[in-house]
Amino acid sequence: MIATETDILAPLRFFYGLSSGDLRVTFVEAAALPEVGRGLLVHKNDMTSRLAEFHGCEIELDVHASSRMAEYLVRASVLRRRTDHTPVEFGAIGIHLTDFHGEARRLIGEGHVPLGGVLQQLQVPFTSHPRGYFEIVIDHRLEHLLGGVSGQTLYGRCNQLRHASGRAFAEVVEILPAG
Repeated sequence: MIATETDILAPLRFFYGLSSGDLRVTFVEAAALPEVGRGLLVHKNDMTSRLAEFHGCEIELDVHASSRMAEYLVRASVLRRRTDHTPVEFGAIGIHLTDFHGEARRLIGEGHVPLGGVLQQLQVPFTSHPRGYFEIVIDHRLEHLLGGVSGQTLYGRCNQLRHASGRAFAEVVEILPAG
């Protein structure tokens, strides 16, 4: 089955709620992303480790909204540099909790460590599958969270994380702040 743009934006639509119809997202080819954005978005790894490497410091999680429906956790968060708390990404994520147990489940549920950090820390095998790249004209919500300007165009990707078996355990929409 081929994912539709609506399908792969589902975690972001959760954050926007009823006004998700107002999202101004245009899907683009990876080559159309600005150079820095391309370097941070076009890869097959988790964003937490990519951002930590790029910024030269640990990345912390700042959860702004979250909801749990049975074994599915959806949250909207800002990833920040631990050194100065500067936002380095807005992420909207849906996590299937079914296959996480023990320490992994506890850390994910607490919401203090980004999912990528949990996976790396506990050496959970996974693969990353980018499903689309986009530009988004931000509104006051993302302006506030990322320190941008309403009406500004930012760039992001939709990604899916999978267990070694191939089964998906997270859908993520990741948006970078302006350069």
